[in-house]
Amino acid sequence: MITAYQQKLRERYIAATLMPAPEPWRPVLDRGTPVGGLLGIGFAAHPDSGHDLVMVVSGDGHGLFDAVTGEKIARDRDPAPETSTPDAHPDLACPGLGPIAGVPVRVAGLFGGGLHSTTPDGWTLDVVSPEWPHDRIILSTDGGSHRGPAGGTWWHVFHSASSELRAAGFSPSGRTLAVATSSDLTLWTRPEPRVDD
Repeated sequence: MITAYQQKLRERYIAATLMPAPEPWRPVLDRGTPVGGLLGIGFAAHPDSGHDLVMVVSGDGHGLFDAVTGEKIARDRDPAPETSTPDAHPDLACPGLGPIAGVPVRVAGLFGGGLHSTTPDGWTLDVVSPEWPHDRIILSTDGGSHRGPAGGTWWHVFHSASSELRAAGFSPSGRTLAVATSSDLTLWTRPEPRVDD
């Protein structure tokens, strides 16, 4: 049994159509990047460019993507068994590869953990499931209250209808928004956020 308030919220989320993320966010690629057997993702910063990097851990190994361009910049198809999944490490981390080789990357996904749900300048991400088990990703500027119609201060930017959600959230820099499912990775990027004092 759900309350009248909960029913109203459920109906609001179901009625919200899938829409593009608002400015200044832009999709990194036109569609998500296919990653079969995706287990989790984590963020790091490129030591030279400063770009956000997304490390993907899957049943087929580890991959590293530039979160600004979507380019795959490193791949390890056969990581060491003791570090191939984050559950072997107390911090849910896997060793970095490519330009971040040797740097542990905390991974959020099937084994637990989490990504940032807010940015320093006020963007919020929520996962809602009004038609469970299908998850929806809500991006907002209203602190997560989702008042008013979709497209005002909140946007339904992703709908996981055919794959299981693994992780969703922002990079520590607040410049990247990532959604990982069991079959793909979807990224949005934006310029350096401004935080007023």
